[in-house]
Amino acid sequence: MAKKKKLITYQQRQNRHGYRFMLPWIIGFLIFTAFPFVATIVLSFTEVRQTVLGFDITFIGLDNYIMAFFENVEFVPAMLAFLGMIIPYTFVIVILSFILAYLLNKITFLRGFLRTIYFLPVIIMSGPVMYQLIDSRSYSERVDSFLGFSNIFILQMVASYSKSFARILIGIFEELSIILWFTGIPIILFINGLQKINPSLYEAAQIDSANSWQILWKITIPIIKPLVLVVTIFTIANLGTFSINPVYDLIKKATENTSGGLGIAATFSWIYSFVVLIIIGIAFLIFRNKEKVRRHY
Repeated sequence: MAKKKKLITYQQRQNRHGYRFMLPWIIGFLIFTAFPFVATIVLSFTEVRQTVLGFDITFIGLDNYIMAFFENVEFVPAMLAFLGMIIPYTFVIVILSFILAYLLNKITFLRGFLRTIYFLPVIIMSGPVMYQLIDSRSYSERVDSFLGFSNIFILQMVASYSKSFARILIGIFEELSIILWFTGIPIILFINGLQKINPSLYEAAQIDSANSWQILWKITIPIIKPLVLVVTIFTIANLGTFSINPVYDLIKKATENTSGGLGIAATFSWIYSFVVLIIIGIAFLIFRNKEKVRRHY
């Protein structure tokens, strides 16, 4: 009984040390994340006007949400454009990241140098260089490049079956250089996951006469599948914070508007967040580990 009490006391002491170690992060989370999170919910139901004496907050109920869907001529098209951008972009980034990580994990010559090259854009991407790359071309230049891609024979074949899908492919080809900039951290995550796979699994598969393609589909991809969900969530969140996301520009403009803009920006943010959560939920249903769910039941 005394040993059990000592053990409990030791565990409690370890827990206290852990909470003390996490205390700076907990305080920062409450101040910079939890409080703005709750404040955004409240602001979405209000009209916020900046006056000489400060901010004048008036409760208006669901008027901001009604305005966003039925009165504002920019928000709904921006959300549809976001959905048309985020789904193909995320798919291409995840696939390219896995392919590049798989190749970088296989090679031995100049491995560290090549990994540095692929991760270097992540360091530059946080500065104004990325925004300059995104905004470097005018709309007319993009239209000209769109017409140039549309003359490719393969894209003409795709357009004969589905013009909307052909437009998505053209958009991906046009923005491929920017898409590659978003593959840095996903590549690192995939390399980390690939290095944790037990090599004995590959050796056993080779003894059973499995080729490289079978090993990839039967061993590598099923093991790495949970990590694909993490990379997908990270990619969706990362793409949403750059100006290639049309909703982000609307939220930014509404925030800068001093005559009632904060309430509208909070409304846009919550609708956008809800849509993103739906996309993440769909990704979770696709990449979840079904075998564990079946065993649990």
